[in-house]
Amino acid sequence: MSERKVLNKYFPPDFDPSLIPRRKVPKNSQQVVRLMAPFSMRCNTCGEYIYKGKKFNARKETVEGEDYYGIKIFRFYIKCTLCSAEITFKTDPKNTDYLAEHGASRNFEPWREEKAVEEEDRLAKLEEEENNPMKALENRTVDSKREMDILDALQDIRARNARNERMGQSVDLMARINVEEIETEEERQRKLEDEEDEKLVRQVFSKVSLPAAGPSGLASGSGSQGTQEEKVVTVKRKAEGDEPDLHSLLPVTTRTLITSKMATVPVVKRRKTELKNSLGIKIKKAPAKAAAVGAAS
Repeated sequence: MSERKVLNKYFPPDFDPSLIPRRKVPKNSQQVVRLMAPFSMRCNTCGEYIYKGKKFNARKETVEGEDYYGIKIFRFYIKCTLCSAEITFKTDPKNTDYLAEHGASRNFEPWREEKAVEEEDRLAKLEEEENNPMKALENRTVDSKREMDILDALQDIRARNARNERMGQSVDLMARINVEEIETEEERQRKLEDEEDEKLVRQVFSKVSLPAAGPSGLASGSGSQGTQEEKVVTVKRKAEGDEPDLHSLLPVTTRTLITSKMATVPVVKRRKTELKNSLGIKIKKAPAKAAAVGAAS
């Protein structure tokens, strides 16, 4: 059995396609197509609602004797889903839509009615302007006034947007200036802290220049002496009141915590211990009688 789905089929060498008889098809034959309902409708036989988008196996044919500027109009036959009554509708190239023809009525669609009313008003206005020149002048005046109002409103919107944009730029500028001021204030505070630290370091430490032996140039004829280079050394000063107290260098919170702890700790009294007892030395005292005899003798 040959393969069903193939790309190339075998043709014998003596094959002549002109000898194949043509299939005789009626001029206006119907063909089965798969489509969806183009609009919501109601069956006139049973009252069943058929909504837009429901799929049908429809029969399509070309409408004889009807066209729109050479565009063919097609008719479709479907069956009601409840009573199987035949429903027909056809294309409407003029309005780019479909028309319910037989077996069903199209549901009310308010937007379609609005379009029809607008079209009727437009046609009535054109007819009135043709018959009455003064009415045409009035309509043109009203239209020009409406256009001017629209242009004024547009100009106001543009001016408002430009003002808002300028305000936004000024707000951004003020925010940038405030940030720079904050950074300047922080820099000033940091500089003051650095100066205080440097002052404290100068109070504790000092720089002393010491002579260091350097290369001396000896000139035998002029009798000049060699120069000596000076070396700067940082040394700690002697504590003469300039050195800060350790308690004053601590933060305020730490000093407060230490003071509170010292106030809450009870004072423990130590027992008085003599030096001899602490060293383990025992002194023996002489009896009183021996002392008295020694005194008498």
